[in-house]
Amino acid sequence: MRKRSLLALGGTAAALALAWATPASAAGTVLTTGNTGANGGAAVAVGDTLTAPLSTGSAATFYSSATGTSGVKCTGSQFTAKVTGNPAAPGTATESVTGHTFDSSTCTSNVTGVLGVNGITINNLPYSASITSAGTLTVSPPSGSTIQATVQLRTLLGTVTCVYQAPSLTGKADNGDSSITFTNQQFTKTSGSSLCFANGYFTAKYAPVTDGGVRVYVN
Repeated sequence: MRKRSLLALGGTAAALALAWATPASAAGTVLTTGNTGANGGAAVAVGDTLTAPLSTGSAATFYSSATGTSGVKCTGSQFTAKVTGNPAAPGTATESVTGHTFDSSTCTSNVTGVLGVNGITINNLPYSASITSAGTLTVSPPSGSTIQATVQLRTLLGTVTCVYQAPSLTGKADNGDSSITFTNQQFTKTSGSSLCFANGYFTAKYAPVTDGGVRVYVN
């Protein structure tokens, strides 16, 4: 009996030691830094700020159709988001998108009658965002509001202001380069002259998404 009890006690101690040394989930949290959770990535802390510029060599486009090339193109853009929830994976992390900027000095337009782009402003911030372990990102406006972009175009007759709105945006995360890609996200014109196209289709790839300069991964 004593020998058996000692063996049982030793087995219990070993199990406790193993439990202490092993994370509760091999995948860790939904968002990790440095690597995926399964490969030792550290959990992103709630309250951390994530940033991402446009992927090197790419552009953010706002075209008049999903298949066309007429509209506005910018090579300088960045988004900023604060992490508001980061549960164990698999799950859904949440963020507050506090900034989404476009460098107007990098923006051009090939719309007939337009000489240049004075600015693009994203209104009604902050937006809510959620990202699943599958890598689907959904951006939503505050209750009773919309996602809104105000585009100011320079013409021979002066500045033309075009306002576009969308109920939400959907993007896709890729751990290969820690990117978020938006493809042909449709906005509808709510005000502006005839130089403002009726619909705007937004496409952009932001990479890498970082937390304090360290790449972020989705688990």
